[in-house]
Parts: sequence; structure tokens; C-alpha cells
Amino acid sequence: MDTHAERIAEFHRLHSDGCFVMPNPWDAGSARALEQLGFKALATTSAGLAWTRGCADTGVSRDQVLGHLRLIAGAVTVPVNADFEGGYAVAPADVAANVSMAVDTGIAGLSIEDASGEQAKPLLDFELAVQRVAAARAAIDQSGTNVILTARSEGFVCGRPDIDETVRRLVAYAEAGADCLYAPRITEPEHVSAIVAAVSPKPVNLLINAPFITVAEAAQLGVRRISVGGTLARTAWDGFLKAAGEIATAGTFSRFEHLPNVDALLGAERREAV
Repeated sequence: MDTHAERIAEFHRLHSDGCFVMPNPWDAGSARALEQLGFKALATTSAGLAWTRGCADTGVSRDQVLGHLRLIAGAVTVPVNADFEGGYAVAPADVAANVSMAVDTGIAGLSIEDASGEQAKPLLDFELAVQRVAAARAAIDQSGTNVILTARSEGFVCGRPDIDETVRRLVAYAEAGADCLYAPRITEPEHVSAIVAAVSPKPVNLLINAPFITVAEAAQLGVRRISVGGTLARTAWDGFLKAAGEIATAGTFSRFEHLPNVDALLGAERREAV
């Protein structure tokens, strides 16, 4: 796929039938490795990016994220979906302006969340949340790119695990123009099935960040798309911290065995600095 339009068209095709896994790289190298492993689409991870910059999730600015999207989209030839958090704004007009900038980075899709970031009231008001999805939809339509819009409801992430409210919000987001619906941290099969049935025929994304289900089982529930969030990045951090911790505490290097040939995976012709 050589053009932005071709990647977007392929992303739409992937959403039209079956179930595909869209893993989340955190830098250009991990993106290229995942492409080499045969994945047909990738997605960025706000947490994975934040950790590379030495901060916790949500600690990265809009402009830093836009630069990261250009980097990842430019590193691979498969479609890339952007973890665009809450659009880096609250007001619908500001969300639309930021979405307009994001679609120019080469991405094939992006997601908008409804979390408020406030502990006492962790979800944005229902009407405001719907207006924000509609604004993102209008911005994409105005761009003429046909980038896929995913709307996320964050209740199960931020301490409001109410499946009825989650379904209500996702149905409204679908009606406001979202192409794909997503409720991260859903782990009960009946909850997954309820969301799939409520927003059908629009596709549903399922986050798998623990071994609670397989790809085949998710497909049986009607899930169209699977992502892993920052979990691949966390597995990399796990290996790094365990190896470094052994050196620091024991002075031994037992984990320096049976390591992958990263140069061979990425290819000598693609080892240029990015």
C-alpha cells in the first residue's frame, strides 16, 4: 500500500468481515517488527509512547502525539490507527480542529474517548460526549480522507463499570457517526455480546490485555477488531527490568541468552535512523 488513500481503503476492508488483531507498537522499530510478523494493521498506544518519553500515560502533549503518528505511519506500509485519547481537548470544536490535524499524519483511523480525567465524575456528560464524536465525524468528513472513527467509552477503565450505561453511550456514538465502537477493559463474554448486538452492524473493538479470551473465541462473540493497548510495551519493559534488575542486584547476566536478531527481523536496508 503506497498511498494514504490505499491504507484507509484497506482498513475499511479489514473492518468489513471476520476478526483481525491490530497490535500496538510504541516506536518505529516495534511497528516494523509487527509488520514483519504479518499483522495487517497496527495501532499506537498512548501509554507505550509516554513510557518512551519517561512519563506516565496522559503525560504527552498533542503536538508530541502528532509527531509520533507521523513517525509510526511513515515506518510501515500497513494501516495505522491512532490512540488519540480524548482528542486533546474538551469542547467539540477544539476536538474537531485536533482531529483535522491528526488525519493529515498518514493514519488510517483514530479513536476518541469520553473520560473526563476527573475523579469525582470520570465520564464526560452524555450530551457533550456525543457532540464530541459528532464533531470528530464532521472533521473527518470535511477532510475527505474517510479515516475510520472509533468512539470509546471508558467506564470500565475509570471505575464506572456499568454495562447498561456503556451500551447506551456506544449506541449514541454510533448514531453520531462513529465507524467502530470500543469499551476497553470489558472482560465478560456477556458484556462483549451485549455491545456487539447493540451497535450491529458496526464493528466492535475488544481490548485484550490479559489472557481471558482467545482470538477465535472473540470472533465467535462477533468481535471484529482486537487491540492490546500498552500490554506489548509492558512485556518489553518486563524483560528489560528483570534483566537490568539481575545485573544491579546479583551482578549476573543470565538473561543475555537466546535473544532475537533484531537486525535480521527489521532488515539491513531499514536500519536507518528514525
